[in-house]
Amino acid sequence: MEAPIGVIDSGVGGLTVAKEIMRLLPNEKIYYIGDTARCPYGPRPRHEVRNFTWQMAKALERKGIKLLVIACNTATAVALHSLQKYFSVPVIGVVNPGARAAIKNTKRHEVAVLATRGTVESGAYEEAIASLSSSTHVVPLACPTFVPLVESGEYKSSVARGIVHEGLKPLRDESFDTVILGCTHYPILQHYIEEVVGEHVTVLSSAEETAKDVQEILAQRGELAIGTPQHKFFATGSVPIFKDIAEDWLKLEQTEVARIKLTSSD
Repeated sequence: MEAPIGVIDSGVGGLTVAKEIMRLLPNEKIYYIGDTARCPYGPRPRHEVRNFTWQMAKALERKGIKLLVIACNTATAVALHSLQKYFSVPVIGVVNPGARAAIKNTKRHEVAVLATRGTVESGAYEEAIASLSSSTHVVPLACPTFVPLVESGEYKSSVARGIVHEGLKPLRDESFDTVILGCTHYPILQHYIEEVVGEHVTVLSSAEETAKDVQEILAQRGELAIGTPQHKFFATGSVPIFKDIAEDWLKLEQTEVARIKLTSSD
């Protein structure tokens, strides 16, 4: 089925999930919306995040998607279940795949979760991990400086390393053998995060497990594509900044990016 897969995020972070879907399913077409004008979602009230997420989802629904990925942990925590009830196509988030990845890899049942304030306060990862392993201890840490760093495009600059090291200081006295990057922006900073936690700690994102879920669902529904995809990206904020980051992260030479306006009527 040649209909696109829809991917939504508060900004550019969901590109880490899109990249893994492209790698695993190279024939699939992706339509992506990044709400860069209103990013970050982490500090926002839950009702506001839910409203923004619905706006993006309905905009992609009108473009005829066959599956929707909420590639934002904060949005997943507050809007996944309501969207699953409403939409006729499958809707998946990134929290449960992230929790699965952590449980698969932890040896000591000690997992640190790096996320936005909104995701940490939701308790979504503690709940998801507890449903898989009641014996696993979770150390949550909000990292509010990380998303703005990525969205600005400064993640390759000399200041990025210092910001990441400073943001992870609270982990110094904690015990864990696995880190789950509970925000899809954070894999773009993964090499700096690995510097801090050390080579004995496994650092994971939810992207790979999420892409596997997409593949499994589409295969079960007989909807896997066979053509040559033409991806489309939409941003509510700066198109040039989004385009630069998308081309850098996805390694695409020609990226079709358009401005999109989302309103409460969407």
